[in-house]
Amino acid sequence: MKESDRVRAVLAGKGLRRGEKGLEIYVMCEISSNVILADEFAQRFDGFSIGSNDLTQLVLGVDRNSAELTPLFDESDEAVKRMIGMFIEEAHQPVRKADMCGQAPSYDPDFAAFLVRAGIGSISLNPDSVISVIERAAQVEGQSGLDG
Repeated sequence: MKESDRVRAVLAGKGLRRGEKGLEIYVMCEISSNVILADEFAQRFDGFSIGSNDLTQLVLGVDRNSAELTPLFDESDEAVKRMIGMFIEEAHQPVRKADMCGQAPSYDPDFAAFLVRAGIGSISLNPDSVISVIERAAQVEGQSGLDG
C-alpha cells in the first residue's frame, strides 16, 4: 500500500490526479499481496491488469526462466486459478475493471474459458489465437448466460 500511495503522490505532483479530467489509474496485479489486499488496492485504483506469468511464478514459487523448473510452471494450476478468481471477485466489488495479460489464454482454451466464467473484462492475446479464443469465449458466455 505504501508504494502505491507514493506512486499516486508522484503522479499528483505532476498534475495527474485520479478522477480529474476523467483520468483513470490502473495497476498490475502480479504478486500475491495484490490479491490478498485487493479490497485496499481497489480503493486506490480504477482498474487492474492481471499479469498471469509473474503471479504464477510467485504463487507457485517457480522460476519460469529455470530450465529445471519450467515443467512446474503452470498458469492453470488450481492455486493460481483460485488467486485470479478471488482477485477478479474482489476487484468487481467496488466495480473496478480487471483485465488479463499473459500467455495462458492464448495457448490454453480452458484457461480462457475459466477467465470468462470468472468475469474477466478483457484478455490480451497473441494474434494467432484471437479467433479461436473469441469463439471459445462466446461458447462459454452462451452456456453460462453471460453477455458479451
